[in-house]
Amino acid sequence: MKKELGILILLVVLCAVTGFENPRFFSHPNLINMANVIGLFGIFSLGSGLVIITAGIDLSVGSMIALTGMLLVMALTQWHWPWPLAVLFVAVVSMALGWAHGALITRFKMQPFIVTLCGLLLYRGIARFIAQDTTLGFGDAAGFKTLQNLANGELFGLPMPFVILIVISIIMWIVLHRSIYGRYLYAAGRNEEAARFSGINTRMVIAGSYIVAALLTGISGVLFAFYTNSVSPSTHGNFYELYGIAAAVLGGCSLRGGEGSVIGILIGTALLQVLQNLVNLLGIPSSLNFAVMGAVVLIGVLADQLFKNRAKKKNARAAE
Repeated sequence: MKKELGILILLVVLCAVTGFENPRFFSHPNLINMANVIGLFGIFSLGSGLVIITAGIDLSVGSMIALTGMLLVMALTQWHWPWPLAVLFVAVVSMALGWAHGALITRFKMQPFIVTLCGLLLYRGIARFIAQDTTLGFGDAAGFKTLQNLANGELFGLPMPFVILIVISIIMWIVLHRSIYGRYLYAAGRNEEAARFSGINTRMVIAGSYIVAALLTGISGVLFAFYTNSVSPSTHGNFYELYGIAAAVLGGCSLRGGEGSVIGILIGTALLQVLQNLVNLLGIPSSLNFAVMGAVVLIGVLADQLFKNRAKKKNARAAE
């Protein structure tokens, strides 16, 4: 809880400083736009965090968003499928890819880094191939305006991606913090061998995290496709996996596994998007976007490590 509180204080201070420097930060259009972007990035960041809790990692997020977005566009505009079927198709494909990741990692004992790195390359290549490396769009959205409204509309004045993020976050909070599966997930992340000897089916638990993460990525793929209104297979979703990993780590997920929370991941996502907004509002060159994010994540992780080392020393002294 201390981690979440610390990152929340940092978020509040950052918002206050940005608002003081540029009052447009607290304008209604800017807040709505930020809520929309937080919703878009937060959904797949929850999936990235889930995988990191198992001591794994998913580098294929951006390419999977490109592939699922491309499949959605083609299903709706070229194959003329009903939109519920098209969305179901995207969800099934995403979960199948997540199952493949989980199977390769748990059954064939391959490293998550290698498996998902191959996925990053493979899915991007498939997306470019099936689209013949051309940008595809939704046109006038004839026949699927309902889906477009669900992705781009508002509910009670809030952007739909943000509303969907809230719903998914509640479900994920229950799964992680109030279910047996969540306890097993943390146990497998802390020490997989010990969890297995205690009777936990670690293969199923870890593979399940990759399937859920892929499903959340597929949902993000649908929303991002409508957000951009077109999908360019070579650039759509580029580096999004880094946003997800950064949000999760900044929110308290340890790359060693066994640590993390839904609240922390959400705060980490919000912090990253506020930083992006700060760069735009304060006139900082956009070329420094990644440099600013990298510096903040590095400082946050370094501070966390220093506090951990300090706590270990205190415990060692107390034991003596």
